[in-house]
Amino acid sequence: MSDPYRDVGYASCGIGGGRRPAVLVVDFQAAFTDPRYPLGGLPLIHAARDRTAQLLGVARARNVPVAACYTAYCSGKDMPLWKVKAVRDEFFYGHPCTAMDPKIHDPGDFTYCKNAPSMFFQTPLITFLVRQNVDTVIVTGCTTSGCVRATVVDAFSYGFRVLVPEECCGDADEVQHRSNLQDVNRRYADVQPADEIEAYLRGLPASA
Repeated sequence: MSDPYRDVGYASCGIGGGRRPAVLVVDFQAAFTDPRYPLGGLPLIHAARDRTAQLLGVARARNVPVAACYTAYCSGKDMPLWKVKAVRDEFFYGHPCTAMDPKIHDPGDFTYCKNAPSMFFQTPLITFLVRQNVDTVIVTGCTTSGCVRATVVDAFSYGFRVLVPEECCGDADEVQHRSNLQDVNRRYADVQPADEIEAYLRGLPASA
């Protein structure tokens, strides 16, 4: 079947990984991974969290920088106009739903709070990546159609090579998950199996 995007030149080349990658972990906080919370019982996100934990083991063994974030606010006064009830009700500093998932968290990671969909928007992430001489970001997390996609677009806009391990992202709905992965793969990033991303990481020089 004809693909109108490919027919006019979308996805006409690959990007590939560079010499100095970092892994970005978007919002694997308890709100999305603990069934006690309204957004915490989504199977695709749980599977993505577990697969990301494996990838992070490979990355840390190769001294690849890891930046992880959670979302929280001081009050409704500094919160954007979210249409997601759980965010409006619970995503506040100190609430247990903002804690990083223990399968993901490592004290050696650069972990910080964001208050918009993208990991880059008005955060210290760029400073961290520049200090680490990063040229490639590997984007994981949730949700694929929301904060992951926003982070991919901003990473692309800042000129980074962007890789997305497809099993390391999750969403409420598989159709939206697949559709957004397909679309960022057409435009901004290389979406690849997590095993291929791990092989890339293992192939880095030991000094990386």
